Amino acid sequence: MTRHVRTEIAVIGAGVVGMTIALQLARAGREVLLIDPNEPGMGASWGNAGTIADYAVLPVGTPAVLQNLPALLFDRNSPLAIRHAALPTLAPWLMRFARQCLPAAARRNAQALTALLATATPGWQALAAGIGGADLLHRGGCLYLYQTARALRAARADIAWRMQLGVAVDLLDAEAVAALEPGLPAVAGGGAFFPQAVHLADPGRMMGLLAAAAVSAGAGLLRGRVERLERQVDGVIVTGPGFHLHARRVVIAAGAHGKALARQAGDLVPLDTERGYHAEWEMVEPRLSRPVCATARGFYLCPMTGRLRVAGTVELGGLTAPPSPHRIRRLVAGARAIFPDLGAPDRTWMGFRPSLPDSLPVIGPSSGGAEVIHAFGHGHIGLTLAPITARLVADLIAGRAPEVDLAPYGAGRF
Repeated sequence: MTRHVRTEIAVIGAGVVGMTIALQLARAGREVLLIDPNEPGMGASWGNAGTIADYAVLPVGTPAVLQNLPALLFDRNSPLAIRHAALPTLAPWLMRFARQCLPAAARRNAQALTALLATATPGWQALAAGIGGADLLHRGGCLYLYQTARALRAARADIAWRMQLGVAVDLLDAEAVAALEPGLPAVAGGGAFFPQAVHLADPGRMMGLLAAAAVSAGAGLLRGRVERLERQVDGVIVTGPGFHLHARRVVIAAGAHGKALARQAGDLVPLDTERGYHAEWEMVEPRLSRPVCATARGFYLCPMTGRLRVAGTVELGGLTAPPSPHRIRRLVAGARAIFPDLGAPDRTWMGFRPSLPDSLPVIGPSSGGAEVIHAFGHGHIGLTLAPITARLVADLIAGRAPEVDLAPYGAGRF
C-alpha cells in the first residue's frame, strides 16, 4: 500500500545536517517533513569523532598531498587509502582531486572553507543550548600530536597556513604536551593546540536531542528511501517504496547518498564515498581531556561519556563493499601503540562520508530550479557545518540574501 503525503518542504536525509535544517525551518513556521530510511541521526552523524572542527580550514587536497598521493593511496596502511577493486570507478574522481591539489585551487578551497567555518563554534553553542544539549558541548580545545621533531617541522607550513586564515594555534613542545595531557605517553616532537575548538561528549545523545527538538518544533518524520525526484509545475514529486510525496520545495541533505538525487535534479556532482571507521573501549574515567589527533596515523583519540572512541582514517571505496577488517585492525593497533594496555575494543563501526574533490560541500539551488536545494557533500566536517548550512538553506527558502556568498559551493562549479 502506497502512502500519499503532501508537505511544504521535504528534507531528504535525517543526519545532522538534515535534522538541523528541519529544526531551523520548523521554528520559522514552515511545514517540514524529514525523510530517511534509518533512525534520525545515525550513520556518520553518530559515528564521528565529535569534534566541532573550526580549525579544519585546509582542504584534503593540497600540494603536499599531491606530492605523496601515489604512496598515500596505494599503501594499505596509509591514513588515506583506496580499495583497489574500486580504482576503475574512482579514476575520474582521483583526476579531479589531483587538480584540486594544485596551489591555486588549494588556496581557493581553503578560503571557501574558512568562510563557512567562521561561525562554527558559536553556531553549535546556540544550537546545543536551544535543544538542551549545552552540557554535552565541551570547550577544551583540540590537540594535534607529532611523535617526532621532524614530523612537527614538516607540519609547520600547514600550521602557518591555518594561522594566516585566522585559526588560533599554539605550538607546544614535548613538555607542554605532557602538561596538557598527562595521560599520553611522552612524545619527542610536540603538538599543535587549537584552543578555541569544542567537542561533543556524546554525539549519539546530541543527535537524539536534535531529533526530538525538530519533532517538537513541528517537523514530521517519514521512514523511507527516496528513489526518485520529479519536478511538477507546482512543486516536486518524491517517491520511494511505499510512499508518494508532493512537496513545494525539496532539500537534498542525503550525505553520501546525494549524488543520484542531485543528478535527477539536473546536476552532475562528482561525489564519491569515504568509508570512515571507529573503535570504542568502555571506561569509567577518560584518559584524555580533549580530542587528540595522532597525525601520523590519521585518527582521533576522542574522550566520550563512558568510553574512548578512536575514529578516523580515510578509505575510498564506495557504498556497497563490507567493512575492511584490515582497516579496523590498523585502527586498533594504532590505539594500542599509544595506550598499550587497551584490550579488545568493545565495539567497532564503519560509516559513509560524502567526498568531493575540492573538499567543499554543495549548498544552493539546483541548476534545474530553486524548488530543489542542495545541502550535502560536507566530507569530514558535516557535524561542524550543520548550523551554518541550516541557516543558509533557511535564507534561500525565505528569499533572503545568504550570510555567506554561495558561489564557491554551487553545483555549477563542476
